[in-house]
Amino acid sequence: MERFLPDREEMLLNLYGRYESFPLGKTDMIDNATQFGAAVASARKTLGLTQRELALAINSGERFIVDLEAGKPTAQLGKALAAAKAVGLRLTATGSPQA
Repeated sequence: MERFLPDREEMLLNLYGRYESFPLGKTDMIDNATQFGAAVASARKTLGLTQRELALAINSGERFIVDLEAGKPTAQLGKALAAAKAVGLRLTATGSPQA
């Protein structure tokens, strides 16, 4: 059975419409790439997306999502942040800068 995948713009609109269903308010500290990847994977699954669908939504390859979710520490930051945003994860910088 062949599965129809919507174009990138339609997918992004669908993703942004689903944010209400993601469990917001959880504030776990992420200390490394493995934890970040696990958070992206968990959020993606909560949204009912496949790795391929997430990759298409952020204009990336499926291999990037696989590596990111596996905790590959050399993942490109820009793409990693796009994937996090696409699944509804919000990143906040905390602490105080050292003078």
